[in-house]
Amino acid sequence: MPKVVLQGYIIVPEKDLALIINELENHRLLTWQEEGCLVFNVEQSPNNLCRFNVYEEFTDQAAFEFHQQRVKASLWGKLSQNAKRYYQITNENN
Repeated sequence: MPKVVLQGYIIVPEKDLALIINELENHRLLTWQEEGCLVFNVEQSPNNLCRFNVYEEFTDQAAFEFHQQRVKASLWGKLSQNAKRYYQITNENN
């Protein structure tokens, strides 16, 4: 079964920036606890503080979909709902 890779970035409105930064570590911890999470990196860009570079790998489509649903129901999902997302999602054979 192919793993799912998401890469890209989000642009957070400046008015939401402090809330996003405060919740980011919790978002990382919760994601790393998910079954099927292989890699999860979200890093604030040093050149644009409203940009967060994202790279994720999940074991399969089911693990990726679980992550997406969990995020939508989480505090992170609520706080980041105004962020613009620029993602590329691919399936790769292990």
